Amino acid sequence: MGVLPDAFREVWVVDFEFQSAPGERPVPVCLVAFELRSGRKLRLWRDDFGAFPPYSIKADSLFVAYYASAELGCHLSLGWPIPARILDLFVEFRCLTNGWETPAGNSLLGALTYYGLDNIGSAEKEEMRELVLRGGPWTPEEQTAILDYCESDVEALARLLPRMLWQIDLPRALYRGRYMAAVARMEFEGVPLDTELLAKLRANWTRVQDRLIAAIDADYHIYDGRTFKLDRFEQWLVQQQIPWPTLDSGQLDLSRSTFRDMAKIRPEISPLRELRHALSEMRLNELAVGHDGRNRCLLSPFRSKTSRNQPSNTKFIFGPSVWLRSLIQPPPGWGVAYLDWVQQEFGIAAALSGDPNMLAAYLSGDSYLAFAKQAHAIPEDATKETHEAIRDQFKQCVLGVQYGIGDVSLAVRIGQLPIVARHLLGLHHELYRQFWQWSENTLDHAMFYGWQATVFGWINRVFEDPNPRSIRNFHMQANGAEMLRLACCLGTENAIRICAPIHDAVLITAPAGELVSDIERMRDYMAEASRTVLAGFELRTEAKPVFHPDHYRDARGETMLAKVMSLL
Repeated sequence: MGVLPDAFREVWVVDFEFQSAPGERPVPVCLVAFELRSGRKLRLWRDDFGAFPPYSIKADSLFVAYYASAELGCHLSLGWPIPARILDLFVEFRCLTNGWETPAGNSLLGALTYYGLDNIGSAEKEEMRELVLRGGPWTPEEQTAILDYCESDVEALARLLPRMLWQIDLPRALYRGRYMAAVARMEFEGVPLDTELLAKLRANWTRVQDRLIAAIDADYHIYDGRTFKLDRFEQWLVQQQIPWPTLDSGQLDLSRSTFRDMAKIRPEISPLRELRHALSEMRLNELAVGHDGRNRCLLSPFRSKTSRNQPSNTKFIFGPSVWLRSLIQPPPGWGVAYLDWVQQEFGIAAALSGDPNMLAAYLSGDSYLAFAKQAHAIPEDATKETHEAIRDQFKQCVLGVQYGIGDVSLAVRIGQLPIVARHLLGLHHELYRQFWQWSENTLDHAMFYGWQATVFGWINRVFEDPNPRSIRNFHMQANGAEMLRLACCLGTENAIRICAPIHDAVLITAPAGELVSDIERMRDYMAEASRTVLAGFELRTEAKPVFHPDHYRDARGETMLAKVMSLL
């Protein structure tokens, strides 16, 4: 094993088998670990687990796993400390192949197949997984079979490591492994919910859905029973003079993303959007809630091309409609707080491009209002309250530019003629020339070299049929993800109880007497993370504390929440 990194005295390859019911913390069943320098092997059944890991977790030892948050979750369940140095081959396989097709996916079997290594058959693997999840008691023969299965994964990892190691940027890989420890801690914490209200919703959900149609559709007259009628929706749009995006076929685009975008522009769309989601996609029984009333599910880190988390939309409380987040309630004597970066993507674009006008707009405290003032569309003493309509047009332009919006789509967003949208886009190009030059350079680099990367080395490979809009937006999205990861590392490593990461925000919890101080500490960590990612430029944060018995509220879901609660 001469390819092993010299910096580590010991290199441990580790795998647990564990049970994990929806919403619950993992329950370890067995452990197998190999030390690759000495050849030492450990096979421990759950009766053999002690009070401390049976392998070194010091900084001079390397802990290697595949999807390490699972193994680290078992550490937390057992009360074991987290290893100091973690290398996650799942994360590094995602990084090394991001943007490319992986014929057998991103699982351990997929990575072995990609590198041409033998592996256990998927059918056999599924059979053994079901045996573990079935629960005990297991016969001595079954215990041996489970340990053998666990050992086969460790052997596979031991063969995979040298095949991958020469491609891995180890210092950055250890940083990504550090985040997997933060993921384990956040999944272990979970989001506190009002389980009584959830039980009431679940028991009455079918009846509530029927009544929601009657209550909400009274303002639209679009539904026939439970059927959304396209022709009626088209008539309503004409009556309300609302332009709506269409598909290439000319039919109205009824995708979830379009309804989301249109609801931001035209608030009267929001109840209809929430109703469609409540009828078609919201499955309350799939929301993963443990016996302690905490919502827990896989945060699925590094799953997207931009390396953002991708938790299940049905299992994660922040996945379904925003009104359902009102189920979040701290337990007696506790509080929660939602902390997010203010206008994060605009700030990242300003810092990375170094555009002086963009930087000035962000530092003004309201980037959208500042853009309108820089364009001389409103007076210098204008405020959000005095010029809300104009500010909103400039806001939609800023947000749309980050996703490569065109004049027609922007015109739909702001409810104006395309010539108005073209004028707004022209102002953005004129005022933020340095940003646009930087954006062009990032696109040229990606197209010429075939890759782009964040400041911490997450790589996106530009392959067949590249999307220029996604390429341009990558640096804002992916460096935002880097920022969130570092903030979560700093927070969880310093005893901040982070319940969940949410795109550009975190939800934390603490005893009521400690919440205010923990909010300030977490804001400091988020500021430090932004300075680290953006070479000294600091992004602002906002915090929204909630104390028991109050529930968390999202303003975007208040109308729908009020209707649901009245029906209950």
